[in-house]
Amino acid sequence: MQLTEVPAKTGYVWYRQGIWLFRRNPLGFLAIFFTYLLAMWAVSMIPIIGALLPLVLIPGVAVGFMAACRDTVAGKLVFPTVLAEGFRAHGATASIRLLELGGVYVVAIALVFASSALVDGGTLFKLMMGTQAATPETLAGSPLLLPALVSFACYVPVAMLFWFAPVLTAWHDISPVKAMFFSLMTCWRNRGAFIVYGALWLLTAIVVSTGLSLLMDAIGAREYAFGVLFPASMTLTTMLYCSFYATYRGCYGVQEPGRTDAPDAPGI
Repeated sequence: MQLTEVPAKTGYVWYRQGIWLFRRNPLGFLAIFFTYLLAMWAVSMIPIIGALLPLVLIPGVAVGFMAACRDTVAGKLVFPTVLAEGFRAHGATASIRLLELGGVYVVAIALVFASSALVDGGTLFKLMMGTQAATPETLAGSPLLLPALVSFACYVPVAMLFWFAPVLTAWHDISPVKAMFFSLMTCWRNRGAFIVYGALWLLTAIVVSTGLSLLMDAIGAREYAFGVLFPASMTLTTMLYCSFYATYRGCYGVQEPGRTDAPDAPGI
């Protein structure tokens, strides 16, 4: 593993590679993503710890999704069970480290939303933690845009810390603290590419959601808009997750044997 510094335009390459990778196995990736949502919902139903357990499991599940991308590039079949690979394929030490990362992630997310209390008195934090109901009166009486922006600004360094940390821990046998440090440095040294990459995905989400909403209005089917926007949102999110693997490959230059390249997706 060797860190590679890439130009800003590489962000577009990552964006394109994520779409290309999804197109190699769309049904498989959608099945994996739907299974992830269903599993996290089921876990959240567990009394007492259900609210936190999905966050604790995110690093391990992230490794599973990365493994699905790796196997798809190599031309292998992937199944939803791949989501558990992070906890079952790399030994007990890796599993414990991934759970440790999950614990740190829970604390980091709590601090991110707690930061919004500086501008709204804690309303957004209570809503996200489920200790306050999202009633129309609450939403109308407490503008959430500013606290949401504050939380987003605080989340950016958290995302940088955890972007590569799970896969570095599981696949490269790096301790959680070092993995978070390497992840942060990697994102920072390639910040130009990540800015382009993030802007492209944000623009895509805005264009797709706005375009579909206008289309449903134009054909007089506004009441059915959710039935169209939800699957579109799932598809875009799954493509985004596929592109995470492209950022890993682009930043560390890791090559697997037996990979299958596409002419329109250089670097995968």
